[in-house]
Amino acid sequence: LELKVLADVGLLGMPNAGKSTLITAMSHAKPRIADYPFTTLHPNLGVVRVGRLQSFVMADIPGLIEGASDGAGLGIQFLKHLQRTGLLLHLVDIAPIDPNIEPADEVQAIAAELAKFSDDLAEKTRWLVINKIDLLAPEDLAVAREMLLEQLQWDGPVFEVSAATGAGTDELGHAVMQELERIAELKAESED
Repeated sequence: LELKVLADVGLLGMPNAGKSTLITAMSHAKPRIADYPFTTLHPNLGVVRVGRLQSFVMADIPGLIEGASDGAGLGIQFLKHLQRTGLLLHLVDIAPIDPNIEPADEVQAIAAELAKFSDDLAEKTRWLVINKIDLLAPEDLAVAREMLLEQLQWDGPVFEVSAATGAGTDELGHAVMQELERIAELKAESED
């Protein structure tokens, strides 16, 4: 018997990318938040209300590291929870404290772990969410964003947020709700 959380949206990213802070900013969830890696030790669920009658469930899973699909860190226990989601939000810290960390390398490492774990998970719709935009000046943010997207050759949706201040989270919530409604419509049409 294997239990999996049921959520519409799954958050993924390296430790300290801001996943717990984002779920706190967008819902009433109260996960443990600290400035050290692996603060989140179990999945947290939050209901994100977009309108009076619109909401979705977001899952914050512990941070993934390279080798997670082989059991490194806490990843192997939690990658399975992402299988039931309709959409993945891949958080990346655009202003890492360590100057040796390349945000593009972190995104690619997690994408590789998804592919190693499951083809279905690797093919799931994944949006890039650039977090911690409040830590960079606007011109520096524009340069860092452009470099990140170029290095990743990213052609999917991209959102810029500050989970700490809430900047950009409303726009992200509305876009997610629209995408989930679109997915539901496509599923209903395919069942007819």
